[in-house]
Amino acid sequence: MEEPTTHRHILFVINPIAGDIDKEELEEDIEDICLEHGIEYEIYKTTGDRDKEIIKERIQQRQYDAVYAIGGDGTVSIVASLLIGSALPLGIIPLGSGNGLSKDLGIPQDTEEALRMIYSHTIKSIDTLEINGHISIHLSDLGFNALVVKNFCEGGRRGPGAYAWIAMQEYLGYEPKSYKIETDNDTFEGKAFMVTIANANAFGSNANINPNGVINDGQFEICLIEPFPKAAGIGILYKLYTDSIDDSVYSRRLSCKRATIYNLDNEVVHVDGEPVQMEQRIDVQMHTQSLNVVLPLFDDEEE
Repeated sequence: MEEPTTHRHILFVINPIAGDIDKEELEEDIEDICLEHGIEYEIYKTTGDRDKEIIKERIQQRQYDAVYAIGGDGTVSIVASLLIGSALPLGIIPLGSGNGLSKDLGIPQDTEEALRMIYSHTIKSIDTLEINGHISIHLSDLGFNALVVKNFCEGGRRGPGAYAWIAMQEYLGYEPKSYKIETDNDTFEGKAFMVTIANANAFGSNANINPNGVINDGQFEICLIEPFPKAAGIGILYKLYTDSIDDSVYSRRLSCKRATIYNLDNEVVHVDGEPVQMEQRIDVQMHTQSLNVVLPLFDDEEE
């Protein structure tokens, strides 16, 4: 872990509709913390209209020491995509329904605890992926889960319950699709229930698809769940939630630094929780330690 650092000028990007907390109170907490620690700050609230362009302009015009994304995975992805390849670090105050990346990074899910990172933190460099030009920091996939994510995003309900309901509806009728995968180390051709491109470990639901993945080791994993009898589904789900999916006979993993996936049945793709339309050929490239992230400085590190 690197030495503790201090930020003196921060941009907070807040998604006003994320989470169910009082944003006015949140802004007051940010103001109190920044005043107490002598930190200059600005707040930008997303509107869904030209957010990325506006945030980019602010970053280019001002000398920030960090940019914090306050919201869900979508807000994090917007901000992160603008910081890749720069020295400017990304801070995350998780307010979404999944918050998968922040969980894998060990960022507190409690808002009050996460806000402590504003004045007590360290910086870590992590890998990022580029998938047909789309930035992926956490987990992206094709197949069953991507279909569930697409239906979830198009539906009116949010939260784990809504996701689980859609998954149950799709599960019984879903048939594995055909894929061809070529990596710098291995190949695969055949059917799969789902194909996950994993830079990290677990989905926001806490299902751990890649238990041994390391987010800054210069490689990523293609995690396959191969066709299985419907009756085996409960066992697979159990292994996903007990960090033991590698023990399943239906699980396969390809570790690599680059990959090409041929999505032969033109299945749905999602990138970090957002459905994306892609061509049949999907190229995945690794950008090693290309994003700096703000992480908590725990008590034993402060001593």
